[in-house]
Amino acid sequence: MKTLDDLLRTGVKGRRVLVRSDLNVPLADDGSGARVTDDNRIRASLPVLTRLLEAGARVIVAAHLGRPKGAPDPRYSLRPVADRLAQLLGRPVDFALDTVGESARLLADGLADGNLLLLENVRFNPGETSKDDAERTEFARRLELLTGGEDEGGAFVNDAFGAVHRKHASVYDVARRLPHYCGDLVRDELEVLRQLTGEPRRPYAVVLGGSKVSDKLAVIESLLPKVDRLLVGGGMCFTFLAAQGHEVGDSLLEADQVDNCRRFLAESGDKIVLPADVVVASEISDDAATQVVAADAIPAGQKGLDIGPEAVREFTAALAGARTVFWNGPMGVFEMTPFAAGTRGVAEAVAATEGLSVVGGGDSAAAVGALGLDKNAFGHVSTGGGASLEFLEGKELPGVAVLEEV
Repeated sequence: MKTLDDLLRTGVKGRRVLVRSDLNVPLADDGSGARVTDDNRIRASLPVLTRLLEAGARVIVAAHLGRPKGAPDPRYSLRPVADRLAQLLGRPVDFALDTVGESARLLADGLADGNLLLLENVRFNPGETSKDDAERTEFARRLELLTGGEDEGGAFVNDAFGAVHRKHASVYDVARRLPHYCGDLVRDELEVLRQLTGEPRRPYAVVLGGSKVSDKLAVIESLLPKVDRLLVGGGMCFTFLAAQGHEVGDSLLEADQVDNCRRFLAESGDKIVLPADVVVASEISDDAATQVVAADAIPAGQKGLDIGPEAVREFTAALAGARTVFWNGPMGVFEMTPFAAGTRGVAEAVAATEGLSVVGGGDSAAAVGALGLDKNAFGHVSTGGGASLEFLEGKELPGVAVLEEV
């Protein structure tokens, strides 16, 4: 696929370039207006935007925030993101009050060389996520018109790895209408993930957490034949423990996945590492009364909400000699102090890996930030949890496939 370097070699000064960025960041409102609470995805988007701006391009950024229902919703406005983007870029950012309407058209037409325009949340337009090809194509056509089209030098750069698994108008359809290029962030993400699916350095260990086995079923199926160790924590470990015949109290349990877990254990039990102990409580709260119990002795009425200290030691030992590690999913309810130690311990063990360590985005990346860990200690922190998992499952990512089209 053609890259940003290819586009820059053609010369972009004075041309309008539509960039699909991933600016889907958390917001909070303390009464004085919404503000960005974690700007890692904005920071990850800066290199491509900066390169284009410094080359004199007129940059139009399309992005989404949250899951509005195809109509404007002030809770999901990108206005606070525009403010933070301007701070990080150190230059003004124009902000359109709509996606492809009058505000967007006027600002795009008046954009000067080396300036940037951020469109309002593309998911405010029903065409962005529509299952109707014609509706999606029409929205893509109107996005294309903001650049003036190919005849006027318009181009498209996809730098939103967190959205490439979606067949959305601003990810897929617009790439079929304009000369299209792969952004540096997408390129780097793909290079790392291809190391995991190609010939990774061994031993190769994968750590999976999160709530449900069903969410990770396909990636387990795909990775088990390739890995040397699969460490399972989070809420999903209790379905595996149930598959071993253990009582799990009131812990999260997917009864319809017990047979799948039993099959995984029968086929690859020598690779799968389950927690030896867990932290339990009767309620999920910051002041919950907790106790550490053996994973095969969870009392009735108690919920397993984190892996225990012995499990952290075992997981750390299992990761110590690994040359490649992929981690996706927290070990417990890390947002609450009583249940954060497991995730912290495993994160520190992954970071200490001498080989390639990859954090698979989503809640894992959020945990790195929330726990105050240094993301630079990891080899790579992905910006796309769902996209990372679907790539590892072997699925075709529409936003990547379309970039490969001539």
